[in-house]
Amino acid sequence: MDHSSFEVLGTRRVADLAFLTVDREFLMGPGGWVTRDVVRHPGSVVVVPWDGERVTFIRQFRAAVGRTVLELPAGKLDVAGEPPADTAVREAIEEIGRLPRRLTLLHTSLASPGFTDEISYIFLAEDLESVASDPQGLEEEVADVVEWDLDAVEQALADGVFEDSTTLIGVLALLRLLGR
Repeated sequence: MDHSSFEVLGTRRVADLAFLTVDREFLMGPGGWVTRDVVRHPGSVVVVPWDGERVTFIRQFRAAVGRTVLELPAGKLDVAGEPPADTAVREAIEEIGRLPRRLTLLHTSLASPGFTDEISYIFLAEDLESVASDPQGLEEEVADVVEWDLDAVEQALADGVFEDSTTLIGVLALLRLLGR
């Protein structure tokens, strides 16, 4: 089937929130027309802080799921014109107090393309310098920073500890890069 034959007939803004918008799109496809609600997101970064021995994670409360989640440091592309690599540096400083001197883009990931256009840039962060953290918001202020060696990371992976998809992608990419 030719999927390129889908055409956007029109778009109507349904909601305009703090950093998200919701659009209703009217599409014509091979079998007729449909409407789809699309969450517009500015994008995000995920940081895999690797000091050569340990990976640094953050454990913080996430309101959307109503509990604490262990994740790699991450954040929104919410500063106009800021390149994803600069956002990654900013987020590493804010959340875990590490300044990465070297970043490598490992992957990009579509968060949930069935309803949002959010793309995540997943960076390996190396040559880390300890600096003062700069928490943004209550969740980050009370979050725990956790450092694990690769054996602990692999065990957590086997035990299903990582639930966040971009954390899973980042951890798996690091393990693959290191031949594990």
